[in-house]
Amino acid sequence: MSVSTDPEHIAISKSKGIKIDWKDGHHSDYGLTYLRDKCPCATCTGAHGTPPREPEAPQTANPFQMFKPALKMLGVEPVGNYAIRINWSDGHNSGIYSYDHFRRICPCAECKAAIANQ
Repeated sequence: MSVSTDPEHIAISKSKGIKIDWKDGHHSDYGLTYLRDKCPCATCTGAHGTPPREPEAPQTANPFQMFKPALKMLGVEPVGNYAIRINWSDGHNSGIYSYDHFRRICPCAECKAAIANQ
């Protein structure tokens, strides 16, 4: 069966992330930090000649670290019939997440294994 980049159903939780059921039967679950780290915009990928955005470091158990507000999606809007734009609580909103991009960055074990075998 070929890989589909057409979503059957999209569930959005502004505090948890996005889940997509694809028309080929595959299911993808994207957490907030993962999505923010995979922003495809020119600024985050370094296409403007600036360094690419560094992935967010995992939180440690240090009781004295500075408070950092939890990352949230403030809003999500469709872009045509091929993508969505996410307005992030950190002020970023220029990334257009195409369905092709979503499928390429699927974090499930099956997709990671397929990428590793390429």
